[in-house]
Amino acid sequence: MFKQSVNIVEFSKLYNILYEIKDLFSFNIHNYEKSEDFMHEIEMNNIMCIDSLIVINKKNHNLFSMNEINKNNILLIDELPIKIEKLTDKINIHLIKQRYNFQSNLEIKNYVLNLNSRIISNNTSQLKLTEREIDIILFLNENKKPQSITILQNKVWGYASDLETHTVETHIYRLRKRINDKFNDKNFIISEVDGYKI
Repeated sequence: MFKQSVNIVEFSKLYNILYEIKDLFSFNIHNYEKSEDFMHEIEMNNIMCIDSLIVINKKNHNLFSMNEINKNNILLIDELPIKIEKLTDKINIHLIKQRYNFQSNLEIKNYVLNLNSRIISNNTSQLKLTEREIDIILFLNENKKPQSITILQNKVWGYASDLETHTVETHIYRLRKRINDKFNDKNFIISEVDGYKI
């Protein structure tokens, strides 16, 4: 779905160490020498704090007082020295918790999509989805413009020469029917001349 980020703020020595072994990680690493630079990135919407961890080394760091930052996304490393294995374990545990929480409450239109349980729900009903249905919903939700059958075929299924366009259309038709049958919602996935959109 997305690659998480670890933002190291005012802790350049740690960044330099992690950068040397960055190929071992499944997350991106970013360095901010000043917290003002990090806050500027947030204000410019270049960082989504829901999918990033902030690593600092001071208990009284000014980021704790910023309303824009979820304090649960801050990892304080104030006991030094620390073994690299222990540090990477702490980072990974934080990221796993963060991803689980994010995947539990993804709001799309008037629904909540729980990627962990593969259930879409509203206030009255819920529907279990397949992985392919979730992929379709996520892709359409991320792209605000209508997406053609060809784009869906390439991006959601991955290009396969033996996949026919009616396979994509059939999946979309069944998903729309299931949503309508369960929630009485014909407009969750909208069909337009250029393709489908949420």
